[in-house]
Amino acid sequence: MALKQMFVALVLALAVAVIASAGLDAQAGGAAVPYKLGTFEQGGRTFLGLVLRDAQIVDIARANAAYETSNGSAPKLTAPADMKQLITRYDAEWKPRLGAIARTVSSASTAPPYAYAVSAVKVLPPVRPSVQLNAGGNYVEHETGIATNQARAGGGGAAGGRGAAPAPAAQTAPGIWERKPGDTRDNPYLFQKSPTIIIGANDPIVVPRGRVQIDFECEFATVIAKPAHYVPIDRAADYIFGYTAHHDVSDRAGRGDRKMGGSDWLIGKNHDTFGPLGPYIVPKEFIKDPMHTRHTMYLNGMVMQDSNTDRMSHNIYELLSFASNIITLNPGDVIAGGSPAGTNIERADPRWMRAGDIAKCDIEGIGALNNPVVAEAAVSTR
Repeated sequence: MALKQMFVALVLALAVAVIASAGLDAQAGGAAVPYKLGTFEQGGRTFLGLVLRDAQIVDIARANAAYETSNGSAPKLTAPADMKQLITRYDAEWKPRLGAIARTVSSASTAPPYAYAVSAVKVLPPVRPSVQLNAGGNYVEHETGIATNQARAGGGGAAGGRGAAPAPAAQTAPGIWERKPGDTRDNPYLFQKSPTIIIGANDPIVVPRGRVQIDFECEFATVIAKPAHYVPIDRAADYIFGYTAHHDVSDRAGRGDRKMGGSDWLIGKNHDTFGPLGPYIVPKEFIKDPMHTRHTMYLNGMVMQDSNTDRMSHNIYELLSFASNIITLNPGDVIAGGSPAGTNIERADPRWMRAGDIAKCDIEGIGALNNPVVAEAAVSTR
């Protein structure tokens, strides 16, 4: 009997220890405090930050050190060096710890020394993706608008026009995209933007010399949580870490000839600074319905695009699955869901972005990219 009691006591002690260890990060009063994540600079120092109420930036490393000092039994965590490390270690280590830090700071009567006003820091791109993918032609009205404008100009092109041969019916792409019976959509279309062109939420978009047809595309983007290869659509949500905003700046002037059919995604999409990203990443648990999220593009305060992710032809889970059938995605990689209607290639009287403009891409629940547009000569060091 004594042996049995000792065994029960031992089990209870172990259970209490486990609960205490995990519970320290889940303590401080219950309900989760929503937060966003970002990368910031202050005084030449770059750090990862937890964003509260879009107003307060909490230095994660310093906040964690203070938390562990105040909670001696808490597991000791090594601060992540960058956003990719935080994403990789989020579920196993940092999700409960960040929740505890968010509750501690939000309930404090005065801001701790490791918390700053947004105005006191520089907002950097929240992550530096190794792979940045963008969906093309993924909003119904956007595709229709392009086709209408091409017909208005008397051209055929990829979207068709008077005299153009009817497009062939979409077919399965073996090993990449299997079509279900009755699915009349074209297959997903993704292209790459170079990670080197990614800029922050307030950095200038530079109009390259000699280029005048610079277009805007405000896009909802998905951030990858873990290595993803051959991911089924019904499991794609498990591979998503969170969401951010992306401005797919585009050069519509073309390459000047018809080489390779005239299509040139390097020129069209990959000039330096053509990839504003951010301002923050919102972990997926804080976005109620990613497939019903509004996004709005403003140019000098005028609404140019106003749409919702529910207008996507292929949803974010289909895009992730499709991409993973071609390339292995890794933590911190980004897939932008495509542009809604309202771009200049749909307009009879286009209003291209030019130096002096302010471009604002605003995603519901995530935040806004506010990028001034400048001429290359104003910033070039060449």
